[in-house]
Amino acid sequence: MDFNNTKEYSYRDKVIELLKKVTEILPKSKLFYYTILILFAKSLIVIGDVYYENPTFKQAITAYTKISHVYIYIYFIMLFVAFSYLFKNRAHMWFLIIINIVFSILFIADVWYYRGFSALPTLYSLKETGNLDNLSDAVISLIHKSDILFIIDFFILIPFSIINKKMYKDHSRNVILFVILFILSATYTIYVPFKVDNLKLYDKEESFFTIRWKPSITVCNASPIGYHYLDIYNFFKDSKRLILSKTDKKEIKTWFDAKNENNLPDNQYKGMFKGKNLLVIQVESLENFVVGKSVNGQEITPNINKLLNNSLYFNNYNEEVNEGTTSDAELMTNTSIYPVRTGSTFFRYPDNKYYNSMPKILQRQGYFTQAIHPDKGSYWNWMPALSSIGFQKCIDASKFNIDETIGLGLSDASFLRQAAPIIEKNKQPYYNFMITLTSHSPFDLPKKYRELKIDSGLDKSHLGGYLQSVHYTDKQIGIFLDKLRSSGDLKNTVVVLYGDHCGVHKYYQDEVPETKGVESWMIDNHKQIPLIIYNAALKKQEITTTGGEIDLMPTLLYLMGVDKKEYQNTAMGRNLLKTKESYAVWSNGQYIGKSDNKKQEQQAVDGLDIGDKLIRSDYFKTYPEYK
Repeated sequence: MDFNNTKEYSYRDKVIELLKKVTEILPKSKLFYYTILILFAKSLIVIGDVYYENPTFKQAITAYTKISHVYIYIYFIMLFVAFSYLFKNRAHMWFLIIINIVFSILFIADVWYYRGFSALPTLYSLKETGNLDNLSDAVISLIHKSDILFIIDFFILIPFSIINKKMYKDHSRNVILFVILFILSATYTIYVPFKVDNLKLYDKEESFFTIRWKPSITVCNASPIGYHYLDIYNFFKDSKRLILSKTDKKEIKTWFDAKNENNLPDNQYKGMFKGKNLLVIQVESLENFVVGKSVNGQEITPNINKLLNNSLYFNNYNEEVNEGTTSDAELMTNTSIYPVRTGSTFFRYPDNKYYNSMPKILQRQGYFTQAIHPDKGSYWNWMPALSSIGFQKCIDASKFNIDETIGLGLSDASFLRQAAPIIEKNKQPYYNFMITLTSHSPFDLPKKYRELKIDSGLDKSHLGGYLQSVHYTDKQIGIFLDKLRSSGDLKNTVVVLYGDHCGVHKYYQDEVPETKGVESWMIDNHKQIPLIIYNAALKKQEITTTGGEIDLMPTLLYLMGVDKKEYQNTAMGRNLLKTKESYAVWSNGQYIGKSDNKKQEQQAVDGLDIGDKLIRSDYFKTYPEYK
């Protein structure tokens, strides 16, 4: 007898026996494996939608190339699918079908939200449900034909399961298998972040469980399901006010010191409008590409174009809003502070104190300050937030006669007509801050107001609707300013007009290049919004300095003759009329403009995190030594 052969046989036999036992433990349910695979495939579709600006089918299929940790996608799915083994018979089958449906709906919500806000939804979004009033058309407009891929398997899976009633009839509950699968999945989803964050085994990733400026990076790292796990973790972690360490406070002070440009000589713009009234009009979705342009020989914005003859026109002014969109524009305009990185500042921190906000600074200069909106005070929670920012009076839709509604609410024609006498009665000097509504997506302006004569193919598209909506709003602004001009109120007033954020290129960029009748200048807008500062005494000037919404307050205060000591250590923006730097920082952390070196760029981009800390800690109230 060959002892060695016997030993070898015995070893092989044991291995085979072990493999058989392992095989017996493995899940036998085919639907179990199908659910994991189909949710993984749907996760890739989410990645494709978020990662690529205009995703193609091929890009959606190859989205897996953007994933750092493929297995964490599988294990996050299995973490939930494992619960199916706590159910027996057909309950096992229906649990798997329901979990597929639940996550598919979640994925659809992620994609739709991202198309609307360029961010992924968070638990903070649940506080913003009041914003859904009158937004049904806008939400529907975000649906793409490709979204059928999230639910197409249900049309086969559910009927098949109903017809085959005997399927899984004798399926037994397997608690041991559930425990094994759950512990395995939970261990892996904890181990990978620990390996990245604590052991630093991956040089390219600073942190795994950190929400990044770019949603594409966050969701690619954690997976769509893991992202929501991360969101829940961060929601409860950040539920309390941020307490700044000495290092944090030093970092903030150092950032402001580096930001300030000292020893630059004053110029002709200093105090140019000292003592004059200030009227700021934030125009819904106004993009820069329409200014000065015509379609079929018709000016799109004829009244804005006329203003340019007596204006400072900033033609490289950038949208910098984050998840708060319109409200973020209001925040930056009036405080010169970047919004929080997650959720809406106005919903999360409506009671923050900003001692050196524009309304408070101007009030110290003897101004009456007032915010006038055509929407409800709860929309983006603007009324309590702007009151806390420092406006002496806030007027919302409840003070207007709602005689005509278009889209989100009171039409621009009715709002501006009713707002004119309110402004004319103000004590002077005044600062009035206003916003418009009608040019909001989906740009479905009533036919009677569509005055541009354009081809039917273009007119029926979102791009055509946008051109019509902006043309309508431009007309109402012209009528409004003419009313103030005829009353003599405009002579002593500086009018500032800008877009809160982009419109057609923000929500429907993928459609624009394929739109029938599109012209080359319409295809992209590069996040640019117009900034126009008008006064009858001005001569036409075009300012090419690159800037953004964070820069408006210091620029205006310089024109209004306010000493920079009032705001230079609290305003995060620059005076665009007195600077050697030309840049803007988008909400995704992208630096736009010129720079001398990477250090300068990083300093600017770090401002996003600094702003987040300022707001979350209520910095100017809690740490008054730096105000």
